[in-house]
Amino acid sequence: MRIDKFLWCVRYYKTRTIATEACKKGHIKINGQAVKPSREVYATDKVELRKDQINYQLIVNDIPPNRVGAKLVDIYRKDITPKEAFEAQELLKYSKDYYRKTGSGRPTKKDRRDIDDYYETNDDD
Repeated sequence: MRIDKFLWCVRYYKTRTIATEACKKGHIKINGQAVKPSREVYATDKVELRKDQINYQLIVNDIPPNRVGAKLVDIYRKDITPKEAFEAQELLKYSKDYYRKTGSGRPTKKDRRDIDDYYETNDDD
């Protein structure tokens, strides 16, 4: 089975197109080598993929006949991703909370006036 189809079947990617693009960008490696989307994957292969700033590592147990349900994914792959990768992702989430929330964009007129008032009161001191 092709690696892009395998990753789609075991639900690492939502569409095969996204899985194919990830292969072309070099985000997917089999046994330590970057692969093309058409590369065949076999049982006992070690697959590494980078998705959402996490380096997933998995071992192929078997080849699924087609896309499988989320509960059956563990039959076809064994996830050996270290827990430190997920902990680093949690730290990234907390660091982003410090900054302005996504979608809030530029300050509104009211925000701008409040900022100006704040600076004017500090200049008087």
